[in-house]
Amino acid sequence: MPATIRKGLIARGTILNAAVVAASGGLGLVAGKYLNHQYQDVALHGLGLVVVGIGIKMFLSSRNPIIAASAIVVGGIIGFGLGLQHLVDGLAHWSQVKFGGQAGFSEGLITSFVLFCVGSMTILGCFQDALENKIEILALKSTMDGIAAFFIAAATGAGVLVTAILLFLFQGTITLAAVPLKSITKNESVMAEINGVGGVLLISTGLGLVGIIDLKTTNYLPALILAPCFVALSLKLSSRFGRPITTLEDTNI
Repeated sequence: MPATIRKGLIARGTILNAAVVAASGGLGLVAGKYLNHQYQDVALHGLGLVVVGIGIKMFLSSRNPIIAASAIVVGGIIGFGLGLQHLVDGLAHWSQVKFGGQAGFSEGLITSFVLFCVGSMTILGCFQDALENKIEILALKSTMDGIAAFFIAAATGAGVLVTAILLFLFQGTITLAAVPLKSITKNESVMAEINGVGGVLLISTGLGLVGIIDLKTTNYLPALILAPCFVALSLKLSSRFGRPITTLEDTNI
């Protein structure tokens, strides 16, 4: 079978994920027209609490909180310097003007993108799709994302529909890059810190959904790339100078 055909087939998990998000988001848009805003707020705040809980669980899987903290701080500085939040806000505003949407359009787009695209299920699912031609992980993720997309769209508007496009591009890129990046999923330390950083981003997203504080989560996205880099640096330093710092107790905090 030609490679081009195989590449088209290995993206079927991502196609399913994006289609479910778009369909559920569309249903949420319709439902949102008939739901009182107070009910929408209750649903959104409840979802925010669940997102915070998921984020805490992911962060606790980190083996080295120092790496997660370093990646978040440095990644946030880089993201702020690059103006990532402004870029995403600009995309959201353009999309809102182009396709129409209510006041929460930007919030819905950013929240759903972080929620749907950050985490080990995204990476592992895309790698399974590419390397094993299986979509079990992405099928489960699609179900979870679909439920969340319905309530986010009902409360914030059409931003979730734009997220479906971004999700397709993001996960599709990971799927196509799976072969050279295969070693990432086999390194438990790297996956633990990616989960830890992803957990912090989800906590930030959840706090925004609940309405406690807007931490401009998009600026911290570079931390997901820095986490595996810092793990590699930590392992290199430990091989040269001794045992690496792996727990809070090692820091004497």
